[in-house]
Amino acid sequence: MMTPNWILQRAGLTPDRVAISWGDQRWTFREMADRAMDIARKMRGNGLKEGDRVALLAAGGPDTVFLIHGGLLAGFELVLLNSRLTRAELAYQIQDSEAKVVFTDDALLDLAPDSMAVSRLLSGEEEDFQPAELWEEDRTLTIMYTSGTTGFPKGVRQTAGNHLSSAIASALNMGLQDGDVWLCAMPLFHISGFSILSRSLIYGMTVRLQTKFDAEASAEEIADGGVTRMSAVAAQLVRVLDILESRNQRASDSFQQILAGGGPVPSPYIRRAEALGIQILQTYGMTETSSQTATLSAEDALRKSGSSGKPLFFNRIRIDGAEKPGDEGEILISGPHVTPGYIGRFSDSPAQVDGWLHTGDIGRLDDEGFLYVLDRRSDLIISGGENIYPAEIEQVLAGHPSVAEVGVAGVEDKRWGQVPAAFVVARDAVPSEDLEVFCRERLAPYKVPKHYQFVSELPRNASNKLLRRELKTMLEQQE
Repeated sequence: MMTPNWILQRAGLTPDRVAISWGDQRWTFREMADRAMDIARKMRGNGLKEGDRVALLAAGGPDTVFLIHGGLLAGFELVLLNSRLTRAELAYQIQDSEAKVVFTDDALLDLAPDSMAVSRLLSGEEEDFQPAELWEEDRTLTIMYTSGTTGFPKGVRQTAGNHLSSAIASALNMGLQDGDVWLCAMPLFHISGFSILSRSLIYGMTVRLQTKFDAEASAEEIADGGVTRMSAVAAQLVRVLDILESRNQRASDSFQQILAGGGPVPSPYIRRAEALGIQILQTYGMTETSSQTATLSAEDALRKSGSSGKPLFFNRIRIDGAEKPGDEGEILISGPHVTPGYIGRFSDSPAQVDGWLHTGDIGRLDDEGFLYVLDRRSDLIISGGENIYPAEIEQVLAGHPSVAEVGVAGVEDKRWGQVPAAFVVARDAVPSEDLEVFCRERLAPYKVPKHYQFVSELPRNASNKLLRRELKTMLEQQE
């Protein structure tokens, strides 16, 4: 099957509608397409041809949007590199992807010294060519590397069909309205950020862009009605809520929802958000599924607290080995949004087995079909033979008024094998004994953390996901 080239199609349909706003600047879809086409000609001027694999290392902002769209118009498979990685981590991904060239923001050249600076690209020769008017749905548009929480990062292929089905399923779930403006504070090299760009082209929707997450600006946008939707993870959400509460502000009546991913949103956050007029849509997805697989509707947010909702329209979810509702096991996913495969080191590893993606996440489905993601299999704590899910403990501790953020990880213990340890970013001084009492009232004894460590911040990756493996290292360094 074929799909129209999204950039050309959107520029033809709504040329004068605002595509991107950033600070005080605005670009229409036609202006964005023209800028991207100029870049595409420069890219092709380097001897590259349609179908080549090209890597981008960019810091974010509108220039990164133009660079990405330029690469798509040029017909490349785009490897989107994480600008927060080390030189060694980037070198692995560049080598593994076999990218023919890496185009890099001038300020990031130290991270990829053998790459071509964007300034050099823009001052180079052009090749005049006509971009493809149609895209095959199985054509690889983007390649993104997993965070590597369980070993070497995998290069995940994401096709035009993957992104298209994800965007359509999201619209069927959330709805569309005239004047939608999506606040994008997520990295554009991450699926959560890129999926917003995809939706913008497919829906004809404006993106309000932040180069990096700005809690103050986000709160202001939500309060004054400048945006209608936002994507965030729990750590970003709580900062926005703190600011709105401190200013005695509520969300504008035009603001619709925050799509919250990257892990469970504690129910105290949901209650605080609702009090401010903000609907939270808890969602579950991953790089291999081109963003959302399941999303919890706002009306079910408290009734099904802790759930990621039901699968979106085209998608299916089952629990490996489950015989009845509530049985726990690995989450398996099927649908047109699932990657067809990996590249490089993992190119021979099938992404799907009998049509199902094995996620490595542990979860359960209740008797109404709602998904509960319990944790990454690699983060599971086994203490005295009992399974303990860090997210469950984090959910409890997040409800303590003195806790701003919390992460839980398993640490070695001679008696039990492993025990949970809590790492707390506190709002105000609170004795660890108070936290222990709080947990004992709400958790089984074996789930109560055996260690409490107060920290100024938690280790997170570029998309603000908690890095539990680094929590263990922090405790070991203290011993």
